[in-house]
Amino acid sequence: QVQLVESGGGLVQTGGSLRLSCAATGRTFSSYAMGWFRQAPGKEREFVAAISRSGGNTDYADSVKGRFTISRDNAKNTVYLQMDSLMPEDTAVYYCAARGRGYTNSLYVIPNTYDYWGQGTQVTVSS
Repeated sequence: QVQLVESGGGLVQTGGSLRLSCAATGRTFSSYAMGWFRQAPGKEREFVAAISRSGGNTDYADSVKGRFTISRDNAKNTVYLQMDSLMPEDTAVYYCAARGRGYTNSLYVIPNTYDYWGQGTQVTVSS
C-alpha cells in the first residue's frame, strides 16, 4: 500500500515557476515508477511526465518538454515536478501517481496502468 500527497501548487503569473512535490509512504518507494498527470475542468486526465524507478529514464508530454523536469529522491520517498515558463494552458489539477509494474515502454502514459494516486494539487497560471 502506498499513499501519495502532493504539495506546491498555487497561483503564478505567466512565465513563472513552481515546484510540485509528491511524498509517498512505505519502504519500497524505489520499486515504483512515478508519473505526473493533470486534469483541467471538462477535460480528461492527461499525461505530463514519468520517471523510472531509479530515475535513469524520463519522458514528457510534448506540451511540456523543455519547460518541466521530473526528478525523484528515493531516500526521501519523494518525486518532484519542476515547472518553468508556465503558461495559462498549464492550469489544471496536478496528480502524482505510482506504478508498481515499473517503467515499461510507452505504457506509463496511460492513467489506468498506475496503482496509486494522490488527491491532486491545483496549479493556476494567470496572464
